[in-house]
Amino acid sequence: MKNLDLLKEVVPSETELKDIIVNFVGKTINPENDEITVEDIINVFAEQFPEFLLAIAEENWINGYTQALKDSEFTHANKNETIHKKPAN
Repeated sequence: MKNLDLLKEVVPSETELKDIIVNFVGKTINPENDEITVEDIINVFAEQFPEFLLAIAEENWINGYTQALKDSEFTHANKNETIHKKPAN
């Protein structure tokens, strides 16, 4: 299953950095239709600046893993609370 956000066209002009990145990626891959997608940008960053993407990926993984542990602890605590609760009369 492909993330459809990767296929979205990125249009420069919102910020100076976005303009720089879109123009750089456009010159690098030189697409036939002059459209630059999020996936194109990721691919160029992966090739030319992998440590940037790696830092973001690691941070997202750590945050996701931490959230999963919190969710597991919450579920376990609520399950134990439900088990130990006396039924109402």
